[in-house]
Amino acid sequence: MLCVGNYHYIRTDFKAKYPSIFGFTPSQFKMQLETLSKYGEFISQPELLQKMEQPLQKNYILITFDDGLKEQYEIAKPILDEMGIPFIFFVNSWNFSEQKVSMVHKIHLLRSVLSSEIINSRTATKLSPEENLLAIKHYNYDDADTAKLKYLLNFKLNFKELGSLIDPLFHEYFDESKIFEELYMTRDMLIDLDKSHNLGSHAHQHIPLGEFDEEIISQDLKDSQLFFNSLLGHKLDAISYPYGSFSACQKVSNIARENDFKIGFTMERALTADLQEDPLLISRYDANDLPLGKGNLFKENKLFSKPTYRNWYENSAIYQ
Repeated sequence: MLCVGNYHYIRTDFKAKYPSIFGFTPSQFKMQLETLSKYGEFISQPELLQKMEQPLQKNYILITFDDGLKEQYEIAKPILDEMGIPFIFFVNSWNFSEQKVSMVHKIHLLRSVLSSEIINSRTATKLSPEENLLAIKHYNYDDADTAKLKYLLNFKLNFKELGSLIDPLFHEYFDESKIFEELYMTRDMLIDLDKSHNLGSHAHQHIPLGEFDEEIISQDLKDSQLFFNSLLGHKLDAISYPYGSFSACQKVSNIARENDFKIGFTMERALTADLQEDPLLISRYDANDLPLGKGNLFKENKLFSKPTYRNWYENSAIYQ
């Protein structure tokens, strides 16, 4: 079986006027890795690619990070290297080609200085009762109001609406060029990660791909591969889909395959029994779902006992 853990932020502290992210301090990160090591064997990207055509005969653990944040390279990577643990850092290519801050990070930064009520008051768009439930389920580590706001921003509003709401606020409080330099890895860091097979794509832009038509999805994944091919001299094998929800992943796996990706990662909270069914829809747990995490879904069970297996690949909506 395969358990994939996914991380984003790793910092020495997360002090903010309004807490907006759920990351790990270096000590928390190291303790969780030590705990995970008791349950299975850590696996690298090359090793995982080799197991696409054969059953997984051991319990494996894969460590992943999304968004290409500089703190991942500067803080998490030394810990992983010291402990001899392989990993994949998934990076959005748009940040580097445009030298801009992704909308998702603009939202995180604004939410650290402004209340949910203030941001929500700037738009007349509201969620339906069904969407409210989806929001609370998807953002299960937030309070209800914050979860609804995040769902509204990340899934409900279109690009134009989102930009009209967020961009003026963001530029009122932050200098985008300064944030870009502070927040994201450098190109040299990407090249270094690739040399050790620790780099993957997080698509081109950080958008919920499955919410768009196939032409936009295809162009986004093509642009990502073009960027990495130009920078590294080859395309990347692995991709994690931004946001990772069912709706953000539907229609995407076959298009990813057409763009030469070999393995792909969702945020379906489950274990993967093997890679033979569809290696482009591998499930992942948020790091806070795992032992010692904020939510810890495994308080009563060991990591691989009484497993919940992925099943999104069995739903035709993912492919259509």
